Amino acid sequence: MYVSPSPAELSGPRCFCRDCLVDLDARVKRCTSCGSPRLVRHHALPSLTLAHIDCDAFYATVEKRDNPDIVDRPVIIGGGKRGVVSAACYIARTYGVRSAMPMFKALDLCPDAVVVRPDMAKYVRVGREVRHAMQALTPLVEPLSIDEAFLDLSGTQRVHGMIPAKVLAKFAADIERTVGITVSVGLSVNKFLAKIASDLDKPRGFATLDQEDAVAMLADRPVSFIFGVGPATAEKLSQRGFRKISDLQRADETDLMKQFGGEGRRLWRLARGIDDRLVVADRGAKTISNETTFNEDIRDYATLEKILWRLSEKVSSRLKSSELSGTTVTLKLKTADFRQRTRSQSIQSPTQMAARIFDISREMLAKEIDGTAFRLIGTGVSALKPGNEAGDDNMLDRRSSHAERAIDDLRKKFGSAAVIRGIAYDGPEKPRT
Repeated sequence: MYVSPSPAELSGPRCFCRDCLVDLDARVKRCTSCGSPRLVRHHALPSLTLAHIDCDAFYATVEKRDNPDIVDRPVIIGGGKRGVVSAACYIARTYGVRSAMPMFKALDLCPDAVVVRPDMAKYVRVGREVRHAMQALTPLVEPLSIDEAFLDLSGTQRVHGMIPAKVLAKFAADIERTVGITVSVGLSVNKFLAKIASDLDKPRGFATLDQEDAVAMLADRPVSFIFGVGPATAEKLSQRGFRKISDLQRADETDLMKQFGGEGRRLWRLARGIDDRLVVADRGAKTISNETTFNEDIRDYATLEKILWRLSEKVSSRLKSSELSGTTVTLKLKTADFRQRTRSQSIQSPTQMAARIFDISREMLAKEIDGTAFRLIGTGVSALKPGNEAGDDNMLDRRSSHAERAIDDLRKKFGSAAVIRGIAYDGPEKPRT
C-alpha cells in the first residue's frame, strides 16, 4: 500500500554519493568525502520511490564472473550457426551484436567473440539471489523476467533509515560485491518512467526521472518508443500524423480516443509520462522452456528424441532450481520452411521431473514424424505451481523419480557431466579447438 512521504522525508537530500552515500551539495561534481564522480542528484530525489532494476547484460556478465579470462573479451551467449544470440556483453554490442540476432550474422560482425552456450540453470540461480535481495528491500517486487523487476519502496524510509534512492544505491553496490554482477537502477514516479530511466546510464547506471523531466525527454522520440507500439501500430499512427511523441503530446485526448479508442487514451497519457499501473508482487514466470535450432534440418525421430531428452533435462533443472512444477507440457517444432507446430498436453499432477516431461513430449513428437524436416525443437512446462506440489513421488514407477533425484544430487556434487543418461550419450567428447 502506498504511504505518502512525511514532510521530514520530503526534505531529504537532493544529491548524494553512490559509493559512500554521503549527502552533498547538488553543485559539486565529485564526492567531497571519497572523491567518487558517481553522484545521484535530482530536485525531487526524496519523493521518488518507484524503481526498475535491470541486471547488466545478465547472461554474459555471469559468464565473465565465472571465467576471468574472458572479462575483457567480446562474449556472445548462444550457439550453433543457425541459432540466435541469447545475450551479448557490452563489448560485443559495440560491434553491432544484439540479442535475437542470427549467430552467423553476429559472428560476421564480431569474429573474435567468445561464444558460450547458455546455462539457464545457473542464470536462474543467480537471478534468484538478486530477487531475494530485492525482496529484502520491499515486499512490493514485480519480476518482469529472470533479470529485471519493478520495486515500490513507498513507506520504506522508516524501515531502512534512508530515502529509497540511497537504499537502491546501496543495493546495487551490495549485489556487485556479493553476487559478482552489476545492475542498473531507474528511479521515478511510475513504471513507465522507471523503465526508461534504467536504460539511460547503462551499465552500472543510476538514473532519476520525474514526470516534469519526461515530457521534454520524450518529445523527440518516435512513437514506437512507447511500449506496446509495434511496427503496425506505428505505421497506423504515422498515417494520421503521429510520428513523434511530441505529436501525441500536442493532440487532444478526446480526439485520440475517437481515433484509437482506449489505446488512444493510453498513448495520450504515456506521452506525458502518466502511468497509474501499480507494482504487483509475485508475478512469476508463466512458462519454463528450452529450445534449440539445428545446424542442419533433421527428419530422423531417433535424433530428435535424443535432443528432446537434453532439453527436458534443462527444463527440469530450471523448474527444480526455481522451486516450481507444472501441469502442462508443450512441444514446439519449427519446420525447414519456418512453419511452427505447437502441441500441448495437460497432466493431473504437477511435475518437475525430466523423465516425465520427456515421456509426454516424446509422445507428442512421435505423432509429428511424417517425413517433415525440422530446424528447431523445444519443450516447456506451464500452468506453474510451487515445487512442493509436484506429484512425481506418486508416479506408478517411484524408482524413476528417486533415481532422478539421486542423479541430481550427484551432479550438484561432482558436476553436470558426472552422470549421463544412455539416451544422451554420444561417446567420449572430442576436444574442442
